[in-house]
Amino acid sequence: MNKNSRAEGAGFPVYQSRLPLSNATVTMVADLLRGRMKAIGSRWRKLPAGRIAVIVLAVLRHDQRLSDMAGGYGVSASTVRRWVLEVIGLLAARAPRLDRALHAITRSGGEVVLIDGTLVRTRRRTGRQNRRNYSGKHKAHGLLFLAVTDERGNLLWISAAKPGRALDLTAARHNKICAKLRAAGLGAIGDLGFTALDDDPDNPVIITGKRAARRKPLTSAQKEANKLISRERAANEHGFADLKNWRILTKVRMNATHATTLLRSLLVLTRAEITR
Repeated sequence: MNKNSRAEGAGFPVYQSRLPLSNATVTMVADLLRGRMKAIGSRWRKLPAGRIAVIVLAVLRHDQRLSDMAGGYGVSASTVRRWVLEVIGLLAARAPRLDRALHAITRSGGEVVLIDGTLVRTRRRTGRQNRRNYSGKHKAHGLLFLAVTDERGNLLWISAAKPGRALDLTAARHNKICAKLRAAGLGAIGDLGFTALDDDPDNPVIITGKRAARRKPLTSAQKEANKLISRERAANEHGFADLKNWRILTKVRMNATHATTLLRSLLVLTRAEITR
């Protein structure tokens, strides 16, 4: 917090905090809003596009409550919610599809990508959604997402949301990862959650480690191979860390139907902020 001040016409103090984002990112979001307003013929908003961009980015980056942001700027919480949904929709439309992202890596001379899954925690759901979104692995409610990064850990693609109880293997098969990798002429490195994903063991396109069976422990060579694969996969974890710097992902409180749009919009913002 930098300093306390009073909002015009209000009797409550508001605080200011630094938004750790580049001016280019704020300008990109503001330009998207201006283009949207021009396309729909909207001549007036409660606040200018640049200020709306800052409000939405503050909500995404710091997980600010909508009512807190609304009170500081003299608008309603429903207005801020509408701005957030509008902006994440505009950003998500710029997220690359999997096949295009893979072919871009091929054109740049890349040969391998990294793939992994992560659980984005959500509020506990009621009714039938309760058990579907519960992950026994993480002992928490959430939604499963797959992500593909390049060798340096730069995010390339985010999958649609799957229930928290789903497996990485199931989500990868649903998205036809192997077929799209072969079409792009690329290989992939994944963790043990993707074991047996590739249906062509003689010409595998996804490399994973080896699992130890109950009565068949791993050999020294297999253990060393697992260490090498884990070392190569470390960059993928950096990509997830960059994504989860957006604190709204600490626990997603918005409707789960918007979760895919939210993750893909954050992918675009992360790519704009971080280029290794």
